[in-house]
Amino acid sequence: VDQRRQEETEMNLILVIIVGGILGWLASIVMRTDAQQGILLNIVVGIVGAFLAGLVLSPLFGMPSILAGSFSLGAILISLLGAIILLGLVNLFRRGAVR
Repeated sequence: VDQRRQEETEMNLILVIIVGGILGWLASIVMRTDAQQGILLNIVVGIVGAFLAGLVLSPLFGMPSILAGSFSLGAILISLLGAIILLGLVNLFRRGAVR
């Protein structure tokens, strides 16, 4: 049972990295920051955005983020919205405008 749980956790981590990278990339396209970011920053934006979405947006909408191990359409959309909001905040503090 412990071996299976560990394998599940490892698989979820891999999925969070992959899906987080895709969501970070999509968010960077929406916010027009794609040319400034590499794949590593896209992954970070996607995962941190999903974390913020889990803290702020999940209670509002009643849906988990991808960090909860749920990869439903709702969880993906909430996580994408969190990544977009994160990039908007970064742009706001960097340039003084959300863009």
